[in-house]
Amino acid sequence: EHHHLDHQSLSIHMNERSFTMSVINTIELQKGGPPLSQPQYAIMRFAKYKGPEITNIEAHNERRKERYASNPDIDLSRSKHNFHLIEPPQRYRAEAERQISAAGCRTRKDSVRVVEVLFTATPEFFKGKKLPEIRQYFEETLRFFVQYQSRETIISAVVHMDEKTAHMHLSFVPLTPDGRLSAKEIVGNKKKLTWWQDKFWEHMVAKYPDLERGESASQTGRDHIPPRIFKEMTHLTQQRQKLDQLLTGIGPLNGKKRAAEISELLDGYIPAVEKMRTQLKKYSTAFSSTKAENEKLAKQETKLRQS
Repeated sequence: EHHHLDHQSLSIHMNERSFTMSVINTIELQKGGPPLSQPQYAIMRFAKYKGPEITNIEAHNERRKERYASNPDIDLSRSKHNFHLIEPPQRYRAEAERQISAAGCRTRKDSVRVVEVLFTATPEFFKGKKLPEIRQYFEETLRFFVQYQSRETIISAVVHMDEKTAHMHLSFVPLTPDGRLSAKEIVGNKKKLTWWQDKFWEHMVAKYPDLERGESASQTGRDHIPPRIFKEMTHLTQQRQKLDQLLTGIGPLNGKKRAAEISELLDGYIPAVEKMRTQLKKYSTAFSSTKAENEKLAKQETKLRQS
């Protein structure tokens, strides 16, 4: 879901900026103010495993250890809520060797036999979501992944609900469509990793519009403006309108009271606008392209009316 700013929204933003700058010149910037809502990110990370460490990740993922004294993040009382989207048919290493052998691949001691993908999101995303909604999120990440990697190569996809933030460990054998064992080709270099991240975000944002693209985005400009930004801009616009009312209503009888009200409102408004300006830098290309697009549409509309 893509959001575009219309002329009115754009002018409001510009008015906020010019108004704010004039205020900053005369009033000391105050810290604090109401916190802006936190950005929500979908997260996907890759890790490669060659040999003995495969047993270690399996022990963690499948909760095969009897005690987790070394990992205070695990709450064993909540482990019953963990669930699989794909159950491992056998032990990770044995299943990896079976698939590699069936594909007729030769391996070296340092060959990557298993790649693990960690799927999660920032805590803000999961806040208030019930188990079925959380399950839907991870089902969506799996739907994304199997578009680009054969489901048959996946050994296990297990969701952990017993740690601080819900997450899924998806372990697969890095076999290419033509049956070669090549983690390098699948996960690749930095460019390929960026490709994965871009594709992942594009897929997930279609279902979850509040999700934002991480800072490692390959494109500096973006045409998806999160709804969170619009809500915050609306709130700031309302505050600015209130300030306008207070400023225009100052008289000799209420001057002192109005000055106190204005000062209190500015204490929160100025830092909030500064935070907003920082966030909007990421979307500057999107604002520019949207403005140009709107101007083009306006010209087309004028031509249509004149014809």
